[in-house]
Amino acid sequence: MTATGTGPAVNPRFAVAHQVADAVLFEGYVLYPYRASAAKNRMRWQFGVLVPPAWGAGSGEHSHLRTECLMEPRRGAGLHVELRFLHAQRRTVQRCGGDGQFTEVERLDLPDRILSPWDEGVEERVELVTDVDGLCDEGVVLPFTRPAREEAEEVRDASGTLAGRLVRRRERVDGVLRLTAAELPGPYRVMRLTAVVENAGGWAPEPGAPADRDAALPHSLLSAHLVLGLTGGSFLSVTDPPEWARAAVAECRNEHCWPVLAGADGGSDVLLSSPIILEDHPQIAPESLGTLYDATEIDEILALRTAALTDEEKREARGTDDRAAAVIELADTMPPEVLERLHGAVRALRDVTGPGAPPPEPGSTVPGVEPGTPWWDPAADRSVDPEHDRVVVDGVPVGAGSRIRLSPGLRRTDAQDLFVHGRTALVEAVLHDVDGAVHLAVTVDDDPGAELRREQGRFLYFQPDEVTPLEDA
Repeated sequence: MTATGTGPAVNPRFAVAHQVADAVLFEGYVLYPYRASAAKNRMRWQFGVLVPPAWGAGSGEHSHLRTECLMEPRRGAGLHVELRFLHAQRRTVQRCGGDGQFTEVERLDLPDRILSPWDEGVEERVELVTDVDGLCDEGVVLPFTRPAREEAEEVRDASGTLAGRLVRRRERVDGVLRLTAAELPGPYRVMRLTAVVENAGGWAPEPGAPADRDAALPHSLLSAHLVLGLTGGSFLSVTDPPEWARAAVAECRNEHCWPVLAGADGGSDVLLSSPIILEDHPQIAPESLGTLYDATEIDEILALRTAALTDEEKREARGTDDRAAAVIELADTMPPEVLERLHGAVRALRDVTGPGAPPPEPGSTVPGVEPGTPWWDPAADRSVDPEHDRVVVDGVPVGAGSRIRLSPGLRRTDAQDLFVHGRTALVEAVLHDVDGAVHLAVTVDDDPGAELRREQGRFLYFQPDEVTPLEDA
């Protein structure tokens, strides 16, 4: 067994997995508007937080993560394991006075940035290489420590005069990585691998002190996740295992993590155990040109809104964190043609020629498709006609031009539905979605914006069981 500490990963087997793992590591690190003063950036570190046991006992936070999966290793195969997490580095700001003394402040204004207190995230890595066969005996236990440290960085203004300094402090973090494996009975050589990461730190809040999550975070493993790779053999998918392995996979116990296949080119020799739910073989969209730290948001929207920040807001973002400053720079320098790429991308097109048939060549005709109409255009499907299709509601054919009364169903969650309940409306079109459901596009009577909705094609949509016809059959 060998183990290494911090630093960039050196295992080329993990190159593809690291693209997604990096996004997991920094998900939510700093959110739009990328300023330390923003409310959404006050409550941080939401994923993969492993706190000291003394704090986790009564806080609802976790002190460990447990990954269990099945693997089919070849004889003599090795297992490469990387534990990756962020180590909180608490940064304070000090102003330099006329007497050369430093005083801690909440804000230090500079021409290009505004500095304020902030918790930076320092990437940490624990790497281990071991033989698979050895895990079936006593397993492997690897304790690790990241020591406390403090450093100061001088800050100078545009003239070169010493304006202050940034003081960065890291607290000691202790942990343990445990690996075991057990061979399962059956005709195939299948093993259940168990990997447990624990925060083994002895930090505890002062007796009688109020619960303070911020005090525990510097002693925690943040955004903790595992990357595992086999030198020979493969892992089995936990989300979609082969039929013969479903029962054994169902017995795997995963706590505070979600393992997915992440090998290159769809390979199954690498597994990513993530603190957030992913699908097998997750990928970063090729259109994304930089990290925006919010995978739940659309890159185009974030880029546009970031570019629209005021100069004062951008100064504060640049002073919040180097990573936030990089986002501002990315948004300010993004060429129009690159921004256009973020507007949307077609990954796959519907096949209208039949199961298994390739898309038609440009210029060719397809049965049921209007000649000259692109085969991927929804209007090309002759089987539907929004302006003339009808759907039967309470024995009455309803279509464009029909008058109805609205009764939004309980399954809806939009509070605006309360304002149209019981109102009468005009059906503008009957639409069919890809799942076969029918939707009625309507405009509400007495709506002053009805004509504008018709021009823009922006209607309200209801299903047939949410309306009552106002006309007899």
